[in-house]
Amino acid sequence: MKKSIKNRKLNRDTNARKALFKGLVSSLIEHEEIKTTSAKAKAVRGIFEKLITKAGISSIHSRRQIAAFVQDPILVSKLVDQVAPRYKGVKGGYTKLAIIATRRGDNAPIVKLSLTKKTPIEKSVKKADSKVVKKQASKPTEKKSLVPRPNTRVVKPTHSAGVQASKSTIGTKKGDR
Repeated sequence: MKKSIKNRKLNRDTNARKALFKGLVSSLIEHEEIKTTSAKAKAVRGIFEKLITKAGISSIHSRRQIAAFVQDPILVSKLVDQVAPRYKGVKGGYTKLAIIATRRGDNAPIVKLSLTKKTPIEKSVKKADSKVVKKQASKPTEKKSLVPRPNTRVVKPTHSAGVQASKSTIGTKKGDR
């Protein structure tokens, strides 16, 4: 019976595993959602939630602890100033996993690891986008004639003649050929 199993190794040595976790956490802070395998997402989720809990304190010491792991000052400031205030009264459960699909090659489950509270979209951005859509809709569009493409599939000839020739020589003697 195996005992004292604490961390997920993910079939990597220590340095590669740490680099993988730092990259996934940085991407999660930057984009607020990532798509990865379920094993990697489960391994990163605990690390990320501890970082958000540290960011909620928002002291210089906690910033330096986060910077020791993330190593990008822009992402550290985003985590402390933008992401952590959303979870001010929340004790855990900052992320959620949603199964998307399975990977084609090895059938590994692909999940989306995302924050439970997203950034609110500003109204000015929505209004600007709607104006652009209205302007594009008001312009008359040219209709292009759609000509169906001919079937470009190439049919390979079968080698039935070679098969028949080999069948006819099966039961014959060497001198009869």
